[in-house]
Amino acid sequence: MIPATPDGKPTPALITRTALKIAKIPLIVVDAGSKIKPNIPHVSLEVECGRNISNGHALNMKSVRKSFYNGVKLGNKLGETIKHIVIGESIPGGTTTALGVLLMMGIDAKFKVSSSMPKNPHELKLSTIERGMKALSTSFGIFANKPFEAVAHMGDPMIPSVAGIAIGASKNSNVMLAGGTQMAAVLSIIKAIDKTVLDNIVIGTTRYITDDKSSNIGSLTNSITDIPLLSFDPYLERSKKEGLRAYANGFVKEGVGAGGACIAAMLKSNGMVDGNRLLYEIEKEYERTIEY
Repeated sequence: MIPATPDGKPTPALITRTALKIAKIPLIVVDAGSKIKPNIPHVSLEVECGRNISNGHALNMKSVRKSFYNGVKLGNKLGETIKHIVIGESIPGGTTTALGVLLMMGIDAKFKVSSSMPKNPHELKLSTIERGMKALSTSFGIFANKPFEAVAHMGDPMIPSVAGIAIGASKNSNVMLAGGTQMAAVLSIIKAIDKTVLDNIVIGTTRYITDDKSSNIGSLTNSITDIPLLSFDPYLERSKKEGLRAYANGFVKEGVGAGGACIAAMLKSNGMVDGNRLLYEIEKEYERTIEY
C-alpha cells in the first residue's frame, strides 16, 4: 500500500510507480543513508544517515567521501549498459539541507528552495542553517570550492550519493536528475567536482515545482550552470480525487523522482504516454492502493 496523509494526499511515489509501470521502465532502489533500511531488494552505498545541521556537523568527512565514491562506482556500472538513467530521491527535510549546501557553496538560494507545503517556511529553514553557521563561526559561501566540506557541515547523504552516481553514469549515459530544488544542490556538487559531465545531465521535475511562486528552481539552476530544465504537467488539478488535486494547490508538488519518471515514460513511449493518460492511470492506481 502506498501511504497517504489522513486527508488523502498520497506520496508522489504513486505518480512515480504509475509512470514506470505503464512505460515498463525498470528501477533499482539505492540506500544512500537511510536510518531504517529498506525491507525490499536494494543496493546499499553503505553510508551513515545524516544528523542535525543546526550544530554545523551533519556528516563526517569520511562518510561524505564514501557516499560520493560508492555512488561513482554504481554510476559507472549502470552507465556500462544503460543509455538513459533517471535518478530520483526521497529525503525528509531535503529542501533545508539543500539550502544549507547551496548557501555554503556561495549560491544565492535564499527564498528559492521549494517546500511540500503551500506556505513555504523560508524563515524557519534559514534560522536552522544560521544556527549551524553560528556554531561553526562561519559565513555563507566559505566553502565555494570545497563541496565535500559544504555537505559535511550542512548537507545530507543523498546529495553526494546522487552526485556520484550522476558523474559515474554520465561518462557513458544521459542522466536526468529527477526532483525539485534538492537537485540544484546536487548540481552544484557535480559542477564543483567535474563540470565536464554537465553536457550529459538535465533536471526533470513537475510543473508544480517550476510554477511554484514560493521558490525558483529556474533561477537556482541558472546560477549554477546552463543545463536544460524539463517540466511535466500530470494534470492533477483535473482529478476527481481531492488528494491528487492537492498537488495543484501547493501540497507535496514533487518527490521520489515523480516528474522525471513521467518525462521518461513520455519519451520512451514516443508521446503515447501524455498527461491525460497518466492522470487516468494515476487515478486508477490511487483507487487500488488507497481506497480499497
